[in-house]
Amino acid sequence: MTADWTQGATSADDAVACVRSGMRVFIHGAAATPTPLIEALARRTDLDNITLYHLHTSGPAPFATPEQQGRFFSVSLFTGPPLRAAIDDGRADFMPVFLSDIPSLFDSGLIPIDVALLQLSPPDRHGYCTLGTSVDAALAVARNARIIVAEINQQMPRTHGNTLVPFATVSHFIATNRPLLAHDPPEPSAVEAQIGGHVAALVQNGATLQMGIGAIPDAVLRRLGDKEDLGIHTEMFSDGVMALIKSGVVTNRLKHVHRGRTVTSFVNGSQQLFDFVNDNPFVEFHPCDRTNDTAIIRRNDRVVAINSALEVDLSGQVCADSIGYRIYSGIGGQMDFIRGAALSKEGVPVIALPSTAAGGTLSRLVPALKPGAGVVTTRGHVHWVVTEYGAVNLFGRSLRQRAELLISIAHPDMRGELSRAYLAVRHVDLGASQP
Repeated sequence: MTADWTQGATSADDAVACVRSGMRVFIHGAAATPTPLIEALARRTDLDNITLYHLHTSGPAPFATPEQQGRFFSVSLFTGPPLRAAIDDGRADFMPVFLSDIPSLFDSGLIPIDVALLQLSPPDRHGYCTLGTSVDAALAVARNARIIVAEINQQMPRTHGNTLVPFATVSHFIATNRPLLAHDPPEPSAVEAQIGGHVAALVQNGATLQMGIGAIPDAVLRRLGDKEDLGIHTEMFSDGVMALIKSGVVTNRLKHVHRGRTVTSFVNGSQQLFDFVNDNPFVEFHPCDRTNDTAIIRRNDRVVAINSALEVDLSGQVCADSIGYRIYSGIGGQMDFIRGAALSKEGVPVIALPSTAAGGTLSRLVPALKPGAGVVTTRGHVHWVVTEYGAVNLFGRSLRQRAELLISIAHPDMRGELSRAYLAVRHVDLGASQP
């Protein structure tokens, strides 16, 4: 392809002029959020009844403000901070769905997409752009959308794997040269560091890792510097994985699937991370119906799946997407990997969370989940639960045994109350050995 591909570029306002009232529009997410196109779409005052589908997006969400009610209606497949208030107020909605199932919504036509707003890397000499830092469900959308409107960003990393979008399929595009929205990883708190140490102790040499979003998975990665020949097969990763690759801890040489390659669906993190994945053949990006396919996950041995939770009840039910009725995030890939790790030879499915919330005043280990709370990982699927007070394995344990184990890793100030609550429900006194 010639170097003058930019000659067809237009303004953001002109690029989104193809959107008509009543259409269904997909928005590329995470670091690949096409901010200029979103802003231009939100400036349109002639539109109504537009349904927007997306996973979590980075930066502001101008389509979700109260002033846009009736014009734009967002449906989050995984909710980020900009959409929580809108969902609370009924101006937006949330779809509970496994990450592995999202591409099929678009491939099957169950959710037809009229316009896809994507952020792409520039076309190469063969005429192919890539989806850059976020392939997840965007590849399925790119295959099926009637119209592709793209921000083609000079600074979007060109990524390897199943990431290609033919430039010829792009109907309208803008040309930009802007940094992606980056997030430098924060230093873990003392509690997060303790949790990280407990989880790291469960990781064997040669393990294949999956980690969800958040401070706790990052804290685990910081504690793995003494491991050998780790592999990565995950839905996402951040800077912590990059450090382990550079130090030689991650080699991927013992994996059975995608041996020798770090596999992910998207990345989110610092500018250094974006630079690292740019044109890096050691890192492969694949759609989330592949990265999160339990039949593929289980083929690697010693899969350690590290995911977080908002609360866990004493029977082992895990709520990870809501605080009561309030939608906080989404199902994401937690169940895909918890089950995949359980089926893996010597696999270790982990749910990790601080023992308390609200400044230490509320226990995250609870007699019963809050009304409205969503069960993301069922008590039949849960195995390891980790807090700063230790790690316990609930698999093969009765309700009474589970309660005893979970209370043992609750905050010491909360253990007596939890034991009394269990006594009231199950008529079993667990409190004799509890402070």
